[in-house]
Parts: sequence; C-alpha cells; structure tokens
Amino acid sequence: METKNSVNFTPVLLGSDFNVYGMARSFYELYHRPVQAFASIQLAPTRYTKVVNLELIPGFDEDPVWIETMRKLKERYADHPEPVILIGCGDGYAELISKHKAELEDVFICPYIDYDKLRQLNNKENFYKVCDQYGLPYPHTKIITQAEATSGDPIDQPFGYPVALKPANSVEWLDVHFEGRKKAFRIQSEAEFNDIVKKVYANGYTSDLILQDFIPGDDSNMRVLNAYVDQNHHVKMMCLGHPLLEDPAPSAIGNYVAIIPEYNETIYQNIQKFLEAIEFTGYANFDMKYDVRDQSFKLFEINLRQGRSSFFVTLNGYNLADWVVKDYVKHELADAPTVYGNQDEATHALWLGVPVKVFKQYTRENADKERALKLIAAGKYGTTYRYDQDMNLKRWALIQWMQHNYTVNFKKYFAENKG
Repeated sequence: METKNSVNFTPVLLGSDFNVYGMARSFYELYHRPVQAFASIQLAPTRYTKVVNLELIPGFDEDPVWIETMRKLKERYADHPEPVILIGCGDGYAELISKHKAELEDVFICPYIDYDKLRQLNNKENFYKVCDQYGLPYPHTKIITQAEATSGDPIDQPFGYPVALKPANSVEWLDVHFEGRKKAFRIQSEAEFNDIVKKVYANGYTSDLILQDFIPGDDSNMRVLNAYVDQNHHVKMMCLGHPLLEDPAPSAIGNYVAIIPEYNETIYQNIQKFLEAIEFTGYANFDMKYDVRDQSFKLFEINLRQGRSSFFVTLNGYNLADWVVKDYVKHELADAPTVYGNQDEATHALWLGVPVKVFKQYTRENADKERALKLIAAGKYGTTYRYDQDMNLKRWALIQWMQHNYTVNFKKYFAENKG
C-alpha cells in the first residue's frame, strides 16, 4: 500500500472474524487495496470479500504451528523494502505476536507490549491488581482457584445474587467446552453457582475464576473505550462508545451490537494516565460499567488489541488503521496532540451489529435510544460487515443469513440472558 506522500507499507492481519474485516475495511477505505490475512479457519465475516486476501493454515492459532509458519512468512516478506505491519485481531494472536516479538521484529513491525506485561494485563485477576496500583475502580471481586473449587468444601460466596462469574484466563477459556458454557455468567442462585463452577473445572479449565458483585442496570450502563498508544508510550487517540445492546447468545454474551459515540473527559484522562504510566503501546480496548450506587465507572477488563466492535471508531471519523500507519510508516505522531474523540455531536454515527429492527425491538427505552433512533432516521449509522464497495450476490446472501441468525438468537436468548 502507498500513503499520500508515496511511502509504501504492507499490513498483515491475523484472524478471519469481524475484527479482521473491520480492520481490513479501515485500510481499504484509506488505500483502496486488499489486505493480506492469515488464519486457522474461515469465518463468515471474511467470506466473499475483495478487501481481504485470506490464507488458511490449519493449527495456525497456536504454537508450534504458529511460530513455524511465521518463520516461513518472515522469509516471504524479508525482501520487502517497505514496513510490514503485523496486527493480531484476537486475544490469542495478540499474545502470540507479543510472545515471539523478539524473533519477528527484524522483519515485522509488532505494535505490542512485551510478553510479561501482556500476560499480566490479559489475566483479569492480575489486571485488577494493576488497577489497585493506579486507583482505577472495578467491581468487588473474589478469586476462586481450582484447588478451592475441587476441594469438596463449600465455596465462600460473599455477594448477594445475582453475581457475575467469568474466567480469569480468557485465552485458556477459548478451548473449554461444555453444555451451558458462556463467555460470562450472570448467576441467580447458589445451586446454579455450584453447578457452573463444577462444570467449569470438570471440563479442562485450570486457571482461576473471577466472581464479582453484579453491577445493577442494563446494557446501556456499559461503556467501551478504544485507544491507540504510540511507540513512545504516548496516547494519541481515544474514542469512547456507549453500548446500548449486547448479544444475548451464550457464546457471545458481552459482545456489543449497538454503540453510540460519547465524550467523557474524566474517563479519557483516567485511562490516558493509566496507559502512559504502564508504558503501553499499540491498540487497547476497555470495557466498563456505570455503577449508580457510587456514581463511578468500574472497569471489567482490558483487551490488548482493537475490539470486535471497534469499527465504530472508524465509522465516527477516527480510522483505526490510520494510527499505526501514522506511527510507524509516516512518523507523524511523535509531536501530534492526543485526539479525544466524539466532541462534535454533529459528526456522531450509530454503529450496529444487528438489523435495525432488532435494535428497535430489544433496546430498552431511554433517552440514548431516542438519540440513536434520530441517527438512524438521519442515515447516520452503519455496520462493520455491510460495505457498499464490497458487495456481491454471495456476500449479500451471507449478510442476510447473518442477520437472520441474530434475529433468531435474540428471540431465543434475550429473555433468559438479558431480559
């Protein structure tokens, strides 16, 4: 690809999901050329597209296949005189890049923190310890170990029901499967709590569980923040989103499907201080929820990559792909001021991951929904996957199928998991 000042570069994406398509589309909107991607399996978002060239490699999502393949890719890209930027679009890929960064960065630009720091922040239990160090609020939390859960003794549960339960190790959780498995659990009773904990450890999970006081309120109390931190550990872009609706399907709970942009100076300042204090670099994505009981936003987690719904940043004028190019290719960020997104309401756009009719039916009635409906009426909305410049008959049919599945899943799961 070539920038406006004729500087060449090559982006390489890892994965085949919505995150990959959103990043590839962001690059395509700027440079009008497809992006090369590598993945272990083909997922629906990157089918029948001209913006992604996807190469499938069985077993590519873990070592040793991953690093063995990357050594071969180093040979393929070694003669490229231009920068080759490696971007992982999932927790596992981001962790693998960080783990092997020292071996890769003679050929690839790897905009990731060192592996020890990544592992510390990727583990929710350790992340909360870091939050304590920097005064960032998070929900009241108890750690459940495998030894405690399998000892046969009752587990001390200090919170009233409902409670939230989720894995501390999100990467290990990807390989754990059982009936009733969810990305995160909202538990209503002691019997349900004991049953789920038993199933978790009986099906191969070995890391800790995070048990938390459930913060009251629906999805509209959530916030999601995307940031880009340059190679000198200075925050250069922050864009806050206000989710209004989440996916209710068990495997996807917590995935946002409707986000309106929001500006909050306090959140921006607190997260910027944190990211710069820990000397972060690259993309970061924070989930948090407003707690009406003490009027604070409490952090749930940090994702050390752009998020599945992060195309809402590009949609609102802060093209996600552009920041890493400005940083490592154009070298324009060192003296550039931090961009704090969404200050001008006239430029706001609603990001949707579901059909408009699903949004209208299932989003709780409030002032934020009314604002979103006005954006829809004004045509100021969009999705990651529906891109007019990347439309053909097969992709159109695929999009209809995906939207149908969302409609079915909301009808099936919303009352149980989100109602």
